[in-house]
Amino acid sequence: MAVRASVTRFPGNLEAQERAGVAWGISVTPFAAVDERGNQPVLCSDGHHIPRCENCWAYLNTLCEMEQWAWTCSLCASLNALSAPLAARYSNPQSCPELSSSFVDFELQEDGSTDGESLARPVYVAAVDLTASEEFLELVKSALLAALEALAPGSLFGLITFSHKIGLYDVQGPVPVVKNIFIPPDLDGRVPIDLEDAMPLLSFLAPVESYKDRITAALETLKPSTSWERTTAAGQGLDSVLLGGRGFGVAMDALISYLGSEYGNTFALARVFSFLSGPPDYGAGQLDTRRYGEQYASKGEDADRALLPEQTPFYKDLAALAVQAGVCVDIFVVTNEYTDLASLKFLSIESGGSLFLYSNSDDSTLPQDLYRMLSRPYAFACVLRLRTSPEFKLGRAYGHFFPDPQYENVQHIICCDTYATYAYDFEFENSTGFSRNSDAPPVLQFAFQYTVVVPPEENFKTGLSAPNSCRYLLKQRLRIRTVQYEIAQNINELYDSANAEVILSILVHKVIAASLEQGVKEGRLLLHDWLVILTAQYNDACKLVQFGKPNTASRLDVAFSHCPQLQSLPRLAFALLRSPLLRLHEEGVHPDYRIYLQCLFSALEPSSLLRAVYPVLSSYSTPDKQAYPRHSLSRAALITSGSPIFFLDAFTVLIVYYSSTADPALPFPPPQNCLLRNTINKLKQERSITPKLLLIRSGHDNAEPFEHYLIEEQDVDGTGLNNGMGFVSFLEQIGQDVVEYMK
Repeated sequence: MAVRASVTRFPGNLEAQERAGVAWGISVTPFAAVDERGNQPVLCSDGHHIPRCENCWAYLNTLCEMEQWAWTCSLCASLNALSAPLAARYSNPQSCPELSSSFVDFELQEDGSTDGESLARPVYVAAVDLTASEEFLELVKSALLAALEALAPGSLFGLITFSHKIGLYDVQGPVPVVKNIFIPPDLDGRVPIDLEDAMPLLSFLAPVESYKDRITAALETLKPSTSWERTTAAGQGLDSVLLGGRGFGVAMDALISYLGSEYGNTFALARVFSFLSGPPDYGAGQLDTRRYGEQYASKGEDADRALLPEQTPFYKDLAALAVQAGVCVDIFVVTNEYTDLASLKFLSIESGGSLFLYSNSDDSTLPQDLYRMLSRPYAFACVLRLRTSPEFKLGRAYGHFFPDPQYENVQHIICCDTYATYAYDFEFENSTGFSRNSDAPPVLQFAFQYTVVVPPEENFKTGLSAPNSCRYLLKQRLRIRTVQYEIAQNINELYDSANAEVILSILVHKVIAASLEQGVKEGRLLLHDWLVILTAQYNDACKLVQFGKPNTASRLDVAFSHCPQLQSLPRLAFALLRSPLLRLHEEGVHPDYRIYLQCLFSALEPSSLLRAVYPVLSSYSTPDKQAYPRHSLSRAALITSGSPIFFLDAFTVLIVYYSSTADPALPFPPPQNCLLRNTINKLKQERSITPKLLLIRSGHDNAEPFEHYLIEEQDVDGTGLNNGMGFVSFLEQIGQDVVEYMK
């Protein structure tokens, strides 16, 4: 569990917080294998017996004061009695993990019985769109073949297709058998018969280790539905618009009910991989894609607001059903057609899944992404709880979870991998804040209860008998992380403890929320105003200028030159304003791509998010020798460095660029065993998604994809003009706005 604070020295009170202007909060990656310092958790048993504070319900931890028969809570300072057995246990604190480490993983139950083992078989279902091209289906086949290689023995796999009908595949016989159920075209219709009646679930779900060849054979039979079939099934929609045949909504509704019938008997978590080639346009859950385009111009509506909210609650309601059924849905969309991800996203992110968008089949990384997803550890049925000292509290929580309807500061996470990250901002309970007379520093504690599936090979290590060694086991665990922070004695201490990566993470969450609630323009305004206020507060707190004096503007420090920890923030704000996340609709930003970025950015841990917002540009004198580790994103950097090779890491894209001055004798592309290639391969392995690699040689290849990222000489006012008035003019404008703000 990695916990990172925006400031490691907390503001002392509300006045200090407001004077500083820095975002106050944290990011947490609960299922990360190590903490932010690289330390692994201490593993221990008997999690049910760990004492809890009778006042705030925090868990006993290494920061608590221990007496012979009592302990004092490190969060709320309440005194709690110890029973005789616990007093004996804690008489030797060094032998107790909860008193020797602030990062502990407790086992909550022992290995299950035979019945429990059968519950743990992982279930995976592929739902494939047949209203697609041959190229789309070939890509999906490649992805699913990669997935089959990643699935461990004991996993159950099912294949379902959808168009104007649902196809259920029985692959356990000598040849694949498909049973079709037609989807009614009604907007509120459901399938005429339950999928269980068409095919028993255990006939549909096949053990991978026994039927991999037959599953592969079934995948080879996938063919696009013919135009005749779709035309026959299509009806007339609203306003006499011809409907297509992509009945995704009904298919997902039926599949979730189908799987949910065996939730707790056959599986503890089912993962559905749904592959879409366009918007759902048939039956219940169909989406009206006419809302994208010129329609808003005639209606006088603001497209930056209208295209962000969902147009129907259908998929949000479906996500709630998926949660109840123990089903996690990942959505892979391969199209450049408007698909209305603003509506579809809820089915994935609220059920614990992910949303992927690929513009075409040719250079899609879908197979690699699916294989990578299945190869990394994940937890499910998770509950995340944050507790704090009484002087401050959680303001707002951000991330892909749903809040507990009964308890505050409790989030439910259906499926959580080692990359999934969440953010919180803080508020003071009152204006007093942390009392100067108190010697108790602020403390926060995360409790993360989760379930994992233990693979067969680990069961074998535990000494289970051979018949049981192919069975999976469920294990419930409780991860506790307790962190103590210092209080900044003045503004300079607070600034010096700032973490720009975490500040950016909280800012991104805030501007996404503002965009969704009030439109992209509001998100841009929030970010701009925040930087203006921070700059004004910094100059005032550091006594750099006296506002209202004639020479104020010339002496204003808009680059935070006296505080290294804050110096990157103007560049990050500038880059965020240039990002498609906050570019305006009329600048050509595809609304689905904006939604995809919202979903991606709101789940990234801070260092990854930093690269996605402001890419890292480095240079090499040869493929085996790095010249400079970091440059600004400008053409001037390319010219002044004199380096022939540049490498840009934009998180989702990696670009190797050979400049026009590069010696023709330098090998292109870079050799496989050189330093640059090793760096690229390492970055690919570390990523949660597979970045595209572009190799560009100036004068021979199109350099636009690389030059697109050289943003510091580009205009940021929304005109899109490359007028040479980029980052420098942006800082000048911020300075002018600061002077106006302080009048």
